[in-house]
Amino acid sequence: MYALGMSDRDIQEQINEIFGCNLSPDMISDITDKIIPEIQEWQKRKLESVYPIVFIDATHFHVRDNGQIVKKAAYVVLGIDKDGMKKVLTITIGENESAKYWMTVLNELKNRGVQDILVLCADGLTGLKDAISAIYTKTEYQRCIVHQIRNLYHIQELANDLKTVYKASTEELGYTNLLELEEKLKHKYSGAIQSWIDNWDVLSVFFKFSAEIRKIMYTTNTIESLNRQFRKYTKTKSVFPTDMSLLKCLYLSTKNIQKKWTQPYRNWGQ
Repeated sequence: MYALGMSDRDIQEQINEIFGCNLSPDMISDITDKIIPEIQEWQKRKLESVYPIVFIDATHFHVRDNGQIVKKAAYVVLGIDKDGMKKVLTITIGENESAKYWMTVLNELKNRGVQDILVLCADGLTGLKDAISAIYTKTEYQRCIVHQIRNLYHIQELANDLKTVYKASTEELGYTNLLELEEKLKHKYSGAIQSWIDNWDVLSVFFKFSAEIRKIMYTTNTIESLNRQFRKYTKTKSVFPTDMSLLKCLYLSTKNIQKKWTQPYRNWGQ
């Protein structure tokens, strides 16, 4: 019941209604605390030495801290292993999302055996490129294309024209189309186009790969879908009493979610 997002008091009422016995919220908390050693072991378990693709993203929750309600970030790392299977590698509760904290998370992955990540996909957080290269010097960083265009949906003309850039068959053609777009719209949307030009090195990585792999890595939708499922499991809890209570809920949710991940990515063998 805790894994499905029910609060301690909701569980108390449900147990009383079904079985006629009264468990206090404190007792229910003590019972769910039994999972803490398993979580700690999970966070320290050895990981594979190489992951072809890794997605990172942070999702935020309200947690009570020293009598105040503050916003905490759950740093989530989702890997695709060499067999094309999705696996949550770690979840860490920390301060509001920052590149500095991501460097700590990535360093922990390295200490747990991850020697190389071929491609790491994330949004455009300031400083993230340098944080990744500091830990994994050879890793390719693909900035999420969907995030890059999301703020432009209100500019329909520009959003449509950008399809000629990120849907081009080659990087050369994509960049040529981008420069043509800059020339065409420089008097109207010069700032938006300049952002693409300035970040082309991390926006264009997916062009190096086949069409099948591009579909996986050009966007962070894979991990955003996971975060949406976390939201579904936690929607009844507006504030978590502690960091550990949040981590318990996310860990148990992860166990439920991963039960459905029984197949590799489509055409992964290809």
